[in-house]
Amino acid sequence: MTTALSSELLDIVAVGNTLGEAVLWDVPGQRAWWTDIQERRLYRYDPVARLLEQFELPQRLGSFGLIKDSDRIIAAFESGFAFYQPESGQLEWIEQPGHDAANVRFNDGRVDRQGRFWAGSMVEGGGAASGKLYCLASGAPGASSKILLTGIAISNSICFSPDGRQMYFADTPHRMIVRYDLDPHSGAISNRQLFARTPPGAYPDGSHVDAQGHLWNAQWGSGKVVRYAPDGTISGTIDVPAIHVSCVAFGGADLDLLFVTSARQGLSPIQLAGEPHAGDLFIYQLDIKGLADARFGATPLSPSMRD
Repeated sequence: MTTALSSELLDIVAVGNTLGEAVLWDVPGQRAWWTDIQERRLYRYDPVARLLEQFELPQRLGSFGLIKDSDRIIAAFESGFAFYQPESGQLEWIEQPGHDAANVRFNDGRVDRQGRFWAGSMVEGGGAASGKLYCLASGAPGASSKILLTGIAISNSICFSPDGRQMYFADTPHRMIVRYDLDPHSGAISNRQLFARTPPGAYPDGSHVDAQGHLWNAQWGSGKVVRYAPDGTISGTIDVPAIHVSCVAFGGADLDLLFVTSARQGLSPIQLAGEPHAGDLFIYQLDIKGLADARFGATPLSPSMRD
């Protein structure tokens, strides 16, 4: 049964993103970060001071993670993995693995509980499903990622259970969120299971997992964030004043705020006139606590993932 979550819309950050995505929370800095993929822009927002900062990017940024003891980010730019320093613009490529077609770019990603960065690619504008899911365990010179999945149209919904032993993933056009067992030491995934199906017109986009192990999914085209219990049943929903919701993250001093990105992409002028907050960032107060985003390189890595 679908139930409304106890939530209060605290703030709308009027950024009008073309494609807001990949939101995450910086615990030490107490700020939210996200990207507007199509505009090649990175945002940082302090919800207490209500201070918004913007950084121009060298390529479209599909997803990224924060790094332990560093002011750089680990970035999945459209062509590959790099370290990037937002203030200076310093860019250090780690790997550009090469996509199978000109219309493939990196998309959704997140750092797992062991400090590895997972990112998936997607196909823009149709064609063969040639996206892949990658895992990058080390940013050392000459490091290379491992490919875990192939034949993907649009990689999304990458997130991890509280104990780090399960990974969630969606190939968005199929309207399914799947769950894999994840070996926390090697990073290998196995035992694919259907976790949840979304209704027609609601496409699974970015996800995160709360402290109770429930998955929160932004559902593109539906104007909703849906919370799923560990057994895949719906445990709550939030109606968002933008039809194209794209990603979620928990934040705030007590991790009881929900940050939700959205997009204007694909909306007609008439639709945009009826959705003045399309592309904005929404901040909700919850009575549920989330989990902090892990940081890249946060724990020693398994030798098998360095090879």
